[in-house]
Amino acid sequence: MSGFRPLRPDRDPFYRPPAGFEHRPPGALLRSRVVELAVFGIVPLRVSAWQLLYRSCDLNGEPEASVTTVLLPRGATPDRRRPLVSFQCAIDAIAPQCFPSYALRRGARALGAIPQLEMPLVAAALARGWAVSVPDHGGLGGRFGAPREPGYRALDGIRAALAFEPLGLDASTPVALWGYSGGGLATVWTAEVAARYAPELEIVGAVAGSPVGDPGAAFVRMNGTLFAGFAMVFLAGLRRAYPQLEPVARARVRARYLDMLAKAEVGLTLPLLVRLAGRDVGRHSDHDVETLLGLPEMQEVITDIRPGEVAPDMPLLIVQGVNDEIIAVADIDALVGRYTAAGTHVHYLRDRLSTHLPLQFIAIPTMLDWIADRFAAIPAPTGTRTVRSVAATRRALRGHRTMARLTARLLTARPIRPEPLVPQLDRPARHPEVARVAGAQLPPVPNPHPDPAPARA
Repeated sequence: MSGFRPLRPDRDPFYRPPAGFEHRPPGALLRSRVVELAVFGIVPLRVSAWQLLYRSCDLNGEPEASVTTVLLPRGATPDRRRPLVSFQCAIDAIAPQCFPSYALRRGARALGAIPQLEMPLVAAALARGWAVSVPDHGGLGGRFGAPREPGYRALDGIRAALAFEPLGLDASTPVALWGYSGGGLATVWTAEVAARYAPELEIVGAVAGSPVGDPGAAFVRMNGTLFAGFAMVFLAGLRRAYPQLEPVARARVRARYLDMLAKAEVGLTLPLLVRLAGRDVGRHSDHDVETLLGLPEMQEVITDIRPGEVAPDMPLLIVQGVNDEIIAVADIDALVGRYTAAGTHVHYLRDRLSTHLPLQFIAIPTMLDWIADRFAAIPAPTGTRTVRSVAATRRALRGHRTMARLTARLLTARPIRPEPLVPQLDRPARHPEVARVAGAQLPPVPNPHPDPAPARA
């Protein structure tokens, strides 16, 4: 593999679905291949990895093909006791070189893509002995910011992984969802649509770190700041998902800003943040940003992209920094309020010390331990706690020592070996944590956006 350069998704024939794929059920496996992964595309990741092309659908229920990268610890053999984690990368981009299926591969030219920074989280799950699925939840069209469809792609990726024989999983495999920031937003969308879109899956819980909460409010807050690039990439993705925004943009925004949006469609995330820092859409329009977002066409989209209208029927862990400089804690407080009011069991941890990016890594042991407890069928805690630091517990400190050793293995290309698997307890109900904590089923919650394909052939 020395000197090998993988093709970008928009140039790689692997991503093109076979004729007639749209007649296959959601999650149907269309194609697979063995791949090599690497830290920053350079240092080989010593694990077993494959990529799966499978049938899914977009926001409007239109059939499409999507890709997930599935991984096992090095030397692991197929084992039906093995749980599966679906890890939704932040991505925060629409350029194909930022898709996890490309950015995580050995030889990828993707320095500045967010998924490359998240490799330690994937490795930490593998080190627990779990299988991992990393879906391209933005789709092959790079529709970053679109609601609900990241969930369809993640859930269909789970279906494909369960059916992929080399992983050795089956329909009874317990599954957990995990993501941070843009990946946290994709995770809550997955949790929201799961019961109706993929009711057969045994999803035991979801961890969402800093899951945006209110994308419209986040856009206003980041516009014109050091993080304006995030806002611009988000807007560029929404133009792809909502064609009705195109005439609004061309009528209300000057050509210079549209040119910058075009650059946002093809650039890597971190370089874009530097290049687009301080850009203010209001300076390229006759209206300020509040007026532009107040247009009826924009209000319809802003309402649609805000999560929290549907209560997930699984336990959630939500982690957020009180002083987060990118995602406002008030937006996450409000999202948690919407979920708990609708009956979802939420454990909400508010960290006083951490800012946005450090919290993703500081909270790794806490998030992993929560997932491990759900796999062990331990009842999930609920309620809100504001702590000085999520790292300031003995269990978390032990986890950080383990993470330090794991990071050393990553950077020196040593194998990620699994921990011994423990038998999964019998599950008398789909979510025993909910049954044991609450003693009752969650109340039904009306779904304002019916999901397109809940049943499989």
